[in-house]
Amino acid sequence: MQHITAPELAAWLADSSRPQPLLLDVRENWEFETCHIEGSTQIPMNLIPIRVSELDDGQDIVCVCHHGARSMQVAAFLERNGFSNITNLTGGIHAWAVQVDPSMPKY
Repeated sequence: MQHITAPELAAWLADSSRPQPLLLDVRENWEFETCHIEGSTQIPMNLIPIRVSELDDGQDIVCVCHHGARSMQVAAFLERNGFSNITNLTGGIHAWAVQVDPSMPKY
């Protein structure tokens, strides 16, 4: 598993020459409704095991949660299940709100 900072992810998403990752937001519905990175796909952490077949194991996937702990657990689960291009957003959506998009609601 790789780790990426919020500014590094912002640069990746802004780079049209680079294949875009799947932003896998593993937070609960109310958290996702409060704030999320545009273009994210939300699958709450507890549903990942039953919905893992919906994910492409060849695509770059960046796992996102509130502070980075749940997403790191999901990233580890995905790696154990054959996914190889997995990255965890260090500091989660909170880091994104602080370092990239200060207008984003924080909770």
